[in-house]
Amino acid sequence: MDAPRPFDPSPRARIRRRHRFFLQLFIVCVLLLSSFTLPLGWNRLSILGQIVMVALLMVHLGAPRSVPGSSRLGDHVFRALGIAALVSVAIWVLTPISWSRTGVPMLALWSLFMAWSQVRLVVQLAQEREVNGRVLMGAFAGYLMLGLTAGLLMSVLETVHPGSFTSVHHQGGQLLVPHQVNGVRVRAQQVWELDFVRLNYFAFVSLTTVGFGDILPVTPVAQISSVSFSVIGPFYLAVVMGVMISRFTIQEANAAEREELQDDREA
Repeated sequence: MDAPRPFDPSPRARIRRRHRFFLQLFIVCVLLLSSFTLPLGWNRLSILGQIVMVALLMVHLGAPRSVPGSSRLGDHVFRALGIAALVSVAIWVLTPISWSRTGVPMLALWSLFMAWSQVRLVVQLAQEREVNGRVLMGAFAGYLMLGLTAGLLMSVLETVHPGSFTSVHHQGGQLLVPHQVNGVRVRAQQVWELDFVRLNYFAFVSLTTVGFGDILPVTPVAQISSVSFSVIGPFYLAVVMGVMISRFTIQEANAAEREELQDDREA
């Protein structure tokens, strides 16, 4: 007796699922970015937002048949890498600041998982035949995801090697601010007590190649990281814009063809 075939949703159902994912990812990225505007202490919710974002990517981009051309083994490896990234961020956040080396595995695992997620997201965007609001949300969410990833990785780098970045606006160039109790600054003991807002701001500045100059990468690793994201940002925009423009051109051509056929029928 033949084994039952795995459930294969219809093309329309796959499109609806993809569009729902684009919307969810956009909302999570916007809320995560907005969390940095909250008062010191509350903005630590950004770590929770990062975890939610990774879980969302694992569920949708790691699901079988969700990404054209992916194998079952690749989907399993992708989800396993996502779980490893979540474990690494939990270890990094919950360890004392003195245990700086706990961020090294996270740098590697998070970078690999997010890079793979970006590739899978672009592949999904390329499957769209029409450009609509949900598709644009997915494309924009991918860009926000790049900036948020850069901010988190730069924050980890600063905890692994303090002084990797410096600010011209703060005494001693300090970037990672400890928590406060009744308005009095208290020395942070745990990683989660630090404020990562400034480095996330610098990450988006690097990604957009604006370069205000108020925050500077000092060490070679920090400088290469900044340059890398300055290259990745425009490259992502070029790739996604190319995909969107090609789909929009085809969409307009099909619409014009339908109008001509309708005119011929009326004539």
